Amino acid sequence: MKKNLSMELTKTPDIDPPPFTFVSRDFDAADVDQLESIAGKLLERPIESAAALRQWIYDWSEVGAMVSSEWARRLTAMNRDTRDEEAKRRHLTFQGEVMPRWQVLDDKLDRHYLASPFRKELGEEFAVFDRVKEQSARLFREENTRLGAEDRALGARYQEMRGSMAVEFRGETLTMQQCMAKLQEQDRALREEAFLAASERTYAAREKTDELFDEMLGLRARMAANAGFDNFLDFQFARLFRFDYTTRDCTRFQDAVEKVVVPALVKLRDRRCKRLGLETLRPWDRQVSLFGVAPRDLFRDQQGYVELVERIFGAVDPRFAADFDILVRNGLLDLMSRPGKAPGGYNCPVDDIGLPFIFYNAVGRRGDLRVLLHEGGHAFHTIATRGMPVKAYRRAPTEFAEVASMSMEMFGFERLGEILEPDELREVTYGQFSGALHVFASVALVDAFQAWIYTHPGHSREERTAKWLELADRFTARIDWTGVEKYHEGAWQAIPHLFLQPLYYIEYGIAQLGALQLWLLERNDHEAAVAGYRRALALGGSRPLPELFETAGIRFAMDEEVLRALVPAILEVIEAL
Repeated sequence: MKKNLSMELTKTPDIDPPPFTFVSRDFDAADVDQLESIAGKLLERPIESAAALRQWIYDWSEVGAMVSSEWARRLTAMNRDTRDEEAKRRHLTFQGEVMPRWQVLDDKLDRHYLASPFRKELGEEFAVFDRVKEQSARLFREENTRLGAEDRALGARYQEMRGSMAVEFRGETLTMQQCMAKLQEQDRALREEAFLAASERTYAAREKTDELFDEMLGLRARMAANAGFDNFLDFQFARLFRFDYTTRDCTRFQDAVEKVVVPALVKLRDRRCKRLGLETLRPWDRQVSLFGVAPRDLFRDQQGYVELVERIFGAVDPRFAADFDILVRNGLLDLMSRPGKAPGGYNCPVDDIGLPFIFYNAVGRRGDLRVLLHEGGHAFHTIATRGMPVKAYRRAPTEFAEVASMSMEMFGFERLGEILEPDELREVTYGQFSGALHVFASVALVDAFQAWIYTHPGHSREERTAKWLELADRFTARIDWTGVEKYHEGAWQAIPHLFLQPLYYIEYGIAQLGALQLWLLERNDHEAAVAGYRRALALGGSRPLPELFETAGIRFAMDEEVLRALVPAILEVIEAL
């Protein structure tokens, strides 16, 4: 298949990219010889002062920016068309051949930095950078570069498999996203038919998905053992630089969700049954409007989608609309669902231009508004840090990066009256706030599931299924799966994080706690909340996690106390609807 040039991300945006003084813009990060050469220049350069070390770090960051940008371009090209064999080959070649070599070189640069006698003279500005580099050096094992590449290749296979799934529904061939959108229809028989069609398509791949996951588990266990860890849970916790909380804190969060959130979800389930006139809630009854609001197409193409959401960003703060317009002008958006496109959505920073690319699968419905608000928050974070000379500081810890996105959802939902009719506004407001409670439950479920998986090596598929069902009963308001139990058993296979970003999920719970705190602040003082939000975003990853939360005017917490402060406020909004 020929390379689709329209899938290439720009290298020449219409705003100035971050200045590069060490690496040439035509540097080819996919050329291992060029990587070896430029890393050698850094390793050979004399460093005779703290100022010289600081400049050395800036130059090292430029090389890292070129590598991460090449990775981003190849990943997005593959995800935008999973049927493009050339794009897949280019991505997998980079993952399997270039990235392992770069990781070895990057480790050498880590150790070169750590050995510098001037390191302690850099001051507080480099404190976070320093502890991350110490951790990286402690964990690095060259043999894990190959295992990691194999793990990522399996992840690409998962994406390809999910992206190729199509559903035949009433004479149409639909993507999974288009089929699942029909769960919002008022016609219950149609909803059930759509649910069964989509679920059966996923179920048909269950055996292959299990095989893929088992292979991943083996690779991950080997990586942990190579680094001297008893299990992948502890290894990955360290590798994700979770300095400010522990696995015990995650367990306490799960317990708090069970005590505070699940009872609220049970009430919402019972109300849903009552309003819909149902004795029990079935899987296809969870998304339909409680207020009789039929779904409608808010937009039919990317331009219409962008115009709607840009109005919301502008209502929050005109600077956000201006930032979003940069992405529009530079072709850094791919938002509509189509056959062959990988599932899901994400914001992907492209470091050599200092701008993000947003990928998603919209189908034109109200729920798509939330997703682009979310990814827009990530994008504003990327833009706020684009001038930072230390590449590592352009990324905030994920726990706060998700505050950026979830808070923008909340800010935006306060202003949806700009584009929605009153009955639709009521519907999406209910969905957003009930959804916040469901986020806590799903995070607790997936976090507990992953913790069990990685501390029970050698478990069988039957044991894994049993644990999933046990935890689903613990953390969710039970619904009626009678006759369709097999779809419930394999529901975890549709969660891409388990395959692509292991143990990444608790971040959503921590961030939701932060975003809801910001929402309460914003309701009382919009200008102050937005100002704190922007100040915190501009810090990137240059401060410890609790300090980022504090800068935004909120508290870093994941305990029962903070949930008991927030859940009643959420229920109050829901009651008012």
